[in-house]
Amino acid sequence: MSNAFIGVGSNLGDRHATIARAIELLCAHPGITYIEESQWREYPALTLDGTPQPDFVNGVVHIETNLAPHDLIAILKSIEERMGRPADHERWQPRTIDMDILLYDDRVCTSPTLTIPHPDIVKRIFVLEPLCDIRPDAMHPVLKKSFSTLLHELS
Repeated sequence: MSNAFIGVGSNLGDRHATIARAIELLCAHPGITYIEESQWREYPALTLDGTPQPDFVNGVVHIETNLAPHDLIAILKSIEERMGRPADHERWQPRTIDMDILLYDDRVCTSPTLTIPHPDIVKRIFVLEPLCDIRPDAMHPVLKKSFSTLLHELS
């Protein structure tokens, strides 16, 4: 089994209920086992042009899985679609649910459909804070710095 950390966020509707349902759907898959989750925090939405949006609730879920990374991302995208996020959803727009693979063991993967570790981990406090809730001393597989160090550097 591999360890994966999934970033989850929502800024539309009942955000906490939406996140809980997304985690329920994720962990209902036979190839996925729930391990733990971070605290859930509210963060201002990042927008490309400064257009106001509702705040996000974001956090991280730690799972074990026997799925390959590309199979796991397909599951995440199917959950997003099932919960009302179209596959062609524009970037930087409000969304009912957003799910991303942040880390998958210590793997480094770059393909047209998936990059692991997620390339924006080091730029986003709404990812680093929840990762630090779960694994503050874990090392970024490329930068070889702990997540607590990366959070400190971002702050």
